[in-house]
Amino acid sequence: MLNKQSARGGVDKNKWKRWFMKPFLADRFSHQPDLMFLLSIALLLFFGLLFLSSASSSLAFGQREQDVYFFVKQQITHGLIPGLVLFYLALRIDYHRYQAYSRWFFYACIFLLLIVFIPGLNLAGATARSWIDVGPFSLQTSEFVKLFFVLFLAVYLEEKKDDLTNFKLGVWPFLFYLGIVSFLLILQPDLGTLSIIISSALAMYLAAGMRFKHFSAIILAGLLALALMIKAAPYRLARLTAFLHPDFDPQGISYQIRQALIAVGSGGILGLGFGSARQKLSFVPEPAGDSVFAIIAQESGFIFSTLFICLFAFFLYRAFKIVKSSPDNFAKLATLGITIWLSAQIFLNIGSIIGLLPLTGVPLPFVSLGGSNLAITLLAMGIIANISKYTLTNHYHR
Repeated sequence: MLNKQSARGGVDKNKWKRWFMKPFLADRFSHQPDLMFLLSIALLLFFGLLFLSSASSSLAFGQREQDVYFFVKQQITHGLIPGLVLFYLALRIDYHRYQAYSRWFFYACIFLLLIVFIPGLNLAGATARSWIDVGPFSLQTSEFVKLFFVLFLAVYLEEKKDDLTNFKLGVWPFLFYLGIVSFLLILQPDLGTLSIIISSALAMYLAAGMRFKHFSAIILAGLLALALMIKAAPYRLARLTAFLHPDFDPQGISYQIRQALIAVGSGGILGLGFGSARQKLSFVPEPAGDSVFAIIAQESGFIFSTLFICLFAFFLYRAFKIVKSSPDNFAKLATLGITIWLSAQIFLNIGSIIGLLPLTGVPLPFVSLGGSNLAITLLAMGIIANISKYTLTNHYHR
C-alpha cells in the first residue's frame, strides 16, 4: 500500500526497500533463494573474518606499523565489500543471460592468463605469474578464470549434448579448450588452480554424459602428465618429498608442513584460545593465507575445528541439493562446476595442512587472506543463489 506522499505524486519511501529486497523474495516466476545456503555463507564469512583477524594479527603488527587489524580491514575493503556487491548483482540477474556470453567467458580466460606475462604488470615477489598490479590493488587473475571457465563449459556441454559421447565432435573440442587453459596455467606456474579447474571440468563433462572409457583415458593421461611435471620441476619434487617424508630436512623443504602439523597437534581438544596461537609468530609460513587452518586448529582445538569443517560440509551439501534440483541442464552444470571447484579447494587446503596431501598453495575459501579470491567466490555464490530461486523444489521448506 502506498503511503500518503506517494498518493500525492511524491516519492514512495518504500520504493528503494522493495527494489533492494526483490532478489530475496518470491514472485510469480520464482521462489525464495535457498535460505539455508545463504545462512551457511553468512556463517562462513563471519567465522572467516574472525579467524583471519587472529591469524593475521602478528604479521600485521610487524609489517604495518603495529596495526594488528590491517589485513582484516584490507580483506573487508578489497574482498568482502566488492564481493557482496557482486553477490547481490548476480542474485538479481537471471542466470539464463550468461548463456549468451559463453565465448566471451572463454576469451576472458585467455586474456586473464596472458596478461600476467606483460612486463610491469606482474606482482614483484610473487611465486607464480598469477598476480598483477592494478593501481593500489593486486589481482589474482586465475581466480577469475575458475568461474569464467565453468560458465563457458556449462554452455558448451549444453550445446554439444548430442555429441558428448563422440570423441571427435565432443571430447576432442573439450580437451582443446581445457588444454589451452591448462597450458597457460602451467606456464605461470599454478598447479593448484590447474588441479581445481581440471577437477571441475571433468566432473561437469561426466555429469553431462561422457563415456567412462573416455573419462578413464583422460585421468590416466593426466596422471602421467602430472608425474612428468613433478619430475621436471625441483620445487614440485621437493613438495612431494616433504609430504612423503615430513622429517626430512625439517629446516628446509619440510619446514612448512612440520610447523603446520605442530600447530594442529598442539591445539589439543579445546585449543589454546582465540588469539593465542604460537605458530603464527613467524613460524608457519603464510599464517593468514594458505596455512590459516593450522592457526584455526591451534587456537580452537580439535572440537571446534571439526565443527568448522562440518560447516563447510553443510555449505557444500546445500550446494549439491541445488545441483540436484536445478531447472535445466545449464543451471545444473554451472552449479556443479562451482561446487566441485570449492569442494576441491577446501579439500586441497585442509588436506595439505593436516598431512593428507602435499602442499598445494591454494587458499581456504571464505577465510584465507585475498580480496580476489573472496570477491570471486561471492560472485559465484550469487550465481548459485540465483539458480536456487528456480529449482524444482523450494529448499526453504525442506
